Amino acid sequence: MMLRTEQLCKRFDSFCLREISLEVARGEYYVLLGRSGAGKTQLLELICGLTHPDKGSIFLEGEDITRKRVQDRGIGLVFQDLALFPHYTVKDNIMYPLKLRDMPLRERIDRVQRAAEEMNITDLLLRKPGNLSGGEKQRVALARTLVTDPKILLLDEPMASVDASLKDSIRRMLRRLNRNGQTIVHVTHDFGEAVSLASRVGVMHNGRIIQDGTPAEVFNHPVNRFVARYAGIKNFFRVTFVKSYNSWSCITDNRTRFRLAKGDYPSSGLMILAAGEVLVTRQGAAGVQINNIHGVIEDIVPSPSGYEITVNGGDRFYADITHREMEARKFVTGEPVIVSFRPESLRLVGNGEEKKGILR
Repeated sequence: MMLRTEQLCKRFDSFCLREISLEVARGEYYVLLGRSGAGKTQLLELICGLTHPDKGSIFLEGEDITRKRVQDRGIGLVFQDLALFPHYTVKDNIMYPLKLRDMPLRERIDRVQRAAEEMNITDLLLRKPGNLSGGEKQRVALARTLVTDPKILLLDEPMASVDASLKDSIRRMLRRLNRNGQTIVHVTHDFGEAVSLASRVGVMHNGRIIQDGTPAEVFNHPVNRFVARYAGIKNFFRVTFVKSYNSWSCITDNRTRFRLAKGDYPSSGLMILAAGEVLVTRQGAAGVQINNIHGVIEDIVPSPSGYEITVNGGDRFYADITHREMEARKFVTGEPVIVSFRPESLRLVGNGEEKKGILR
C-alpha cells in the first residue's frame, strides 16, 4: 500500500477531522470528493506534513511518517492557488525546490527540462507567471512538484483556476501521469472530475469520509442521501415495504405504490431512481411489471443532455430526455403524462438507513 492513514483526528477551531482512515494503492488515482468546508484540504495538509494530527497515524510505503518534516516525506502537493513566485521565470519556479536540496546544477537543469517536456511547457521557460494562462500556470505548478520525483502527488482543486475550455486537456494530462505510474490523490468538489479521473473515490462530509470505493460502487450504490445527491440523483422516496406472496412493492409517504424487483427489503427505507431511468410518455410503457405513474408536467428546463422534465404524480419525478425526444414529442407544461420505469431501476440507499461514519 502506498499511503495509509489510521484514525486521523485534528481539531481546527470549530471544525474537526474525525477518524479518517483511508488506503491508496500504488499507481491509484484516488479522488476525495466533497463540498467546500468538508475537510478535504485539511486532510491533504495532514498527509504532507503542513499540520500534524491530534490523534492517528500516517504511513507511506509502510513507514510511519506522522511526525516527519514536510521535506522528508517524499510527497508533492500542488496548492489550489498554485503559489508560483511572480518575479521568477517559469524555469526558476520549477527549479526552486531543487535549489533547496543543494542539487548539482547539471542535474537541476536536466530535471527541469524533463519536467517541462512532460508538461509540454518548454516554450514557456523564460516567461513569468503573469504572462501565462490559467492552464499554463497549472502545468508549471505540476512541473515544479514533479521535478522532485514525489512518491505520491497531492492535488488541491487542480481545475479551480482553469477555464472550462482547458479542463479537458488538464484531465488528459493527469490521466497520462497516472498511467505512467504516478500515484495521485486529487481533491475536488466536482462530481464530473471524480467520474472522469478516479480509479477510487472517497466522499467527505463534515470532516469524515462517509463512503469510498470505485466510482461505480459509490455512485450506483450510495450509502445515504448526501452521496446520492452528489451523483446527481433527484428522485428520492421514503417508503414502506410490503410483501405479498413472493413479490415486493413499496408505498411512498404520498401513498404512491411501486412494484419492486425480487430481493429482501427492510420494513422501511429510502429509495432512489436515476432520472435517466424514467420514461415520460402520453400512453405509458408496456409490460406487466413496469411502473406506470400518472401525473402532470410541472416544469421543463434545459439540461446538459437535453431537457429535464418534472412530473407531479403525487410524488415528484425528474426525468432526462434528449433534444431529439423533445422535438418528436413536444411536451409542454401542464399536460398530463405517464412516467414509467422498471422495478430494477429503483435502488435502496444503503440498507435503508442514513448511515454515518467511515465505510470500508
